[in-house]
Amino acid sequence: MTAKLKDKIKKLPTTPGIYFHKNAHGEIIYIGKAANLRNRVGQYFQKSRSRDLKTDLLVEEIADIDWTPLDSEIDALLLEAEMVRRYMPRYNIMLRDDKSKQYVRVDYKSEYPTVAIVRRPLDDGAQYFGPYLNGLAIKQALKYLRRVFPYAVSRPTNLKRASLHYHLGLDPGLEDGRTSLSDYRANLRKLMQYLKGQRVALIKEIERDMKRAARVKDFEKAATLRNQLFALRELGRQTLFGDKEALDTSRDHALRDLAKLLNLISIPRRIEGFDVSHMQGSDTVASMVVFTGGIPDKTEYRKFKMRLVGNDDTAHLHETITRRFSKRNRRAWGLPELLLIDGGKGQLNAAIKARDEAGFDKLPIIGLAKREEEVILHKTASLPESDYQAVASAARSMKAWIDESNDFISISLPAYSHIVKLLQRIRDESHRFAISYHSVLKRGRQTSSWLDEIPGVGNTLRKKIIRHFGSAQAAAQAKPEELQKLLGERRGATVARYLKEV
Repeated sequence: MTAKLKDKIKKLPTTPGIYFHKNAHGEIIYIGKAANLRNRVGQYFQKSRSRDLKTDLLVEEIADIDWTPLDSEIDALLLEAEMVRRYMPRYNIMLRDDKSKQYVRVDYKSEYPTVAIVRRPLDDGAQYFGPYLNGLAIKQALKYLRRVFPYAVSRPTNLKRASLHYHLGLDPGLEDGRTSLSDYRANLRKLMQYLKGQRVALIKEIERDMKRAARVKDFEKAATLRNQLFALRELGRQTLFGDKEALDTSRDHALRDLAKLLNLISIPRRIEGFDVSHMQGSDTVASMVVFTGGIPDKTEYRKFKMRLVGNDDTAHLHETITRRFSKRNRRAWGLPELLLIDGGKGQLNAAIKARDEAGFDKLPIIGLAKREEEVILHKTASLPESDYQAVASAARSMKAWIDESNDFISISLPAYSHIVKLLQRIRDESHRFAISYHSVLKRGRQTSSWLDEIPGVGNTLRKKIIRHFGSAQAAAQAKPEELQKLLGERRGATVARYLKEV
């Protein structure tokens, strides 16, 4: 172990947190969590400890260490999942198999919402959090979180009274009417907020609601919120993984380096990413994803169905940014501190034009080109309050390759750069979100287009027809008598007549 590493380990705090092992090139090669950062990181370099071959290879490659201290082991567990997903360190992949990855599934929109741990996320409308590499730890974390935010793990059958879990304070008691569905969902929103790493904001929100309830003399609600607040603070004392095993944005290296590169006055807390998706010019959509403090904030994601026809990406980006900065959306969503456009010079130009037309010409905006993962900036319009020469100088200090043209500057940072990993994560998430929305529109158009054209057939009847026959295509082959039996004599005859004509 080098003198530099010895000095770093001495400076490590004894609090919970996550740590980053780096190689000689500064690339993050492994991310881990710890109940005691100093003890856990020090264990890697104890010669007396027996290790497997993969861990020996990891230790040989460690040239530097960094860390982020946190308030509890649960916070460390949740942040580790996001950081591994962002940086994809190769030793995290080597030391874990796919079966060890687990997700928390929150079926928020269901009439009887449940919370469960699953191996693979599905496109079923539920909210998914993860993946978590330590299945035992996430189960233990949910055990503690259930005491703070009671939830159901399954829908009971033939149960008319509240379950034992309700009396233990672990279940909302929906089946017995002990909790309303709206109150239960409000509780689940708090749980999801915690799973996103927004613990500090959540505590402030509960404190505010508690004081408001006390002011209007709703003492029962105030007492419930007070108990929830105490339980939240107690989470810091719970042990999840021990030594065997609210993020401060100023310590997030990617955000800090990004602010340095772009010569920003402060770290961009809210970053919005935009992408456009279409299939041969049809069902064109755009997505807006939001990263707050470097973490995806999925409740803030938005999608746009394009009004312009065709497959002109630049025109569609112009439309998207124009609609994003409409007066109504500004009021509802607030304003970002940085915009990231998926694309090169053409797409960036279109977005800048729309931004300027909306009157926000001081707002920083950059592009990320797919081919070489280049950060694209307009020399005068991307960062109106920064000198692009200062940006170029900062980029060179980060060992970046720079290409300048008349109006643009392209920055190619090292592939292992914190900045590249963060921007890729935002870009990939905006692309995924746009593709998923495009797929929904395409699937809906393919399965029910002819039903939409029948006079008197709305959403309710359309769903009834598809549910009965299995698909719109199967309904098209049905006999008139079958349609009349399902829809009634008059409506059934209307649908049958329409099918005969087409």
